Amino acid sequence: MGVLFDECAERGIRTIVHLDRPFDLAPGTSHDLPALAGLVRTAAGWLAAAGLRRGERVAILKDNHWDYDLLACAAIRLGAVPALLSGQLPPETVEVLLKRLDPALLVSNGRHLAVGDLPALARRTLTLDHGPKGVLTLDDVRGHSAPGPQRRSADAPLVINHTSGTTGLPKLVTHSTRTIIGRLARFEAIRWPVIGTRRTDTVASASSFAHGRTFCWTASVLCLAPEKILILSGEHDRELLEQHPPSLLEALPSWYVRHQHLTAEPANPFRRVRLFVSTYDAMHPPTVRAYLHASRRNRPLWMQGWGQTETGPLTFRFLTRKALAHSHDPEPTTRNLGHPLPGRTRLRVVDPSTFAPLPPGHTGLVLARTKARCLDYVGEPDRFAAKDTAGWWNTGDLGRQTRSGAILFLDREVDRTPELSCVRTEDLLEERLPEVLEAVVLGVLGQPPIPVLVTADGTLDAFAWKRALRDLPPLADPVALTWAQVPRTGTGKVRRQELLDRLVGRAARHGSGRWT
Repeated sequence: MGVLFDECAERGIRTIVHLDRPFDLAPGTSHDLPALAGLVRTAAGWLAAAGLRRGERVAILKDNHWDYDLLACAAIRLGAVPALLSGQLPPETVEVLLKRLDPALLVSNGRHLAVGDLPALARRTLTLDHGPKGVLTLDDVRGHSAPGPQRRSADAPLVINHTSGTTGLPKLVTHSTRTIIGRLARFEAIRWPVIGTRRTDTVASASSFAHGRTFCWTASVLCLAPEKILILSGEHDRELLEQHPPSLLEALPSWYVRHQHLTAEPANPFRRVRLFVSTYDAMHPPTVRAYLHASRRNRPLWMQGWGQTETGPLTFRFLTRKALAHSHDPEPTTRNLGHPLPGRTRLRVVDPSTFAPLPPGHTGLVLARTKARCLDYVGEPDRFAAKDTAGWWNTGDLGRQTRSGAILFLDREVDRTPELSCVRTEDLLEERLPEVLEAVVLGVLGQPPIPVLVTADGTLDAFAWKRALRDLPPLADPVALTWAQVPRTGTGKVRRQELLDRLVGRAARHGSGRWT
């Protein structure tokens, strides 16, 4: 990864990268591969001048943009290990993670350095714009040439990313070159029929660029050499999409929800999309249906991936307009995660108490076996070991395996309720209440589940709600909120425990949370 951009430039790849706003590292909103390779080398010179050395950790905490991965590649070029921390993390969480990392260098910007005393948690700090007295600035490190690229063992730590943190404090996940590049990125870099990236494609990514999914995507998409890459960081997404309508779009589930209104507008920037990709969280049928119908392609596909930061993708499921035609029956669509990747992953469902394998149709914990599994959790070896069962990784998800081997997702174990599947109920509520942007069902011990309904103005029609309740188990009175009132992770996922705490205090939950 330290020489990825150099090698792509040397191969003569003519991909142009368009940004919705300039990088925090350099001006401009359009870059070719030679320019990006030069920027990685320049950044490596900055990091070396700031004292970063081979084998040391560098923590990167900044505003969301793809230059997270450029900085990561610059650090890897020096033989260092980048740890990417989302700028959406709460300050108290950042402090805990930095203490676990004990980085030789912290790279950040003034907005984040103004909170608390983060420079005290790293041996040196480099700011990309401004910061408190005593930290290094870019003026202090400019003009230093990058040393030659350093190689490392395929099994040595390569990069550290954190999990989303929906159920509590995020884990710091360490991957090696063998796991995240050899097992994951190389598989994606194959030009697969139908779903593979073509040289004529315009590929758009709307992601949380501190997370491992984008690091892996960076390695694969550049090798496939599309005509254009669009980076959507949340600043001017609509304008960039209208200027360069994509043919492939990968986005966070929360991004799809927030931009769904564009599917019904005359400009319709999704008209050329032949493949939509979603990861990180469950997608509900109304949203998937809206995007597939916005495409003017004959047979657009939606590829839903399920996996974890620790394992990479475990299953893929392909959805079509036909599969989503029956709005009254979301059961066989988005909650069906599909089958394990042939020859790459194995899945089994086990009893949560005994870990004995369960037959098809029975609900239990989903375990996974894959050679792409991460190396460890930084600072939490016991937590990591607790999720390993004789080589099988405990995903912490509840599901059922069908007779064909597919996995039907029910809930995270920590979020479970005995009365219903929260995810299935959310599907049904979003189908029945078109004004709802997002439905979140929270299980509480000793009382009915609480439905939280996100709408544009934070209100809900009482009569529509009563109609939506038909055939559902008892629910508490609904709570209507706006999008901004819901606590979220850097990937846009709802912080369910924090939301529950806000609504009812520190209420007990049905799930044990042992495998979060």
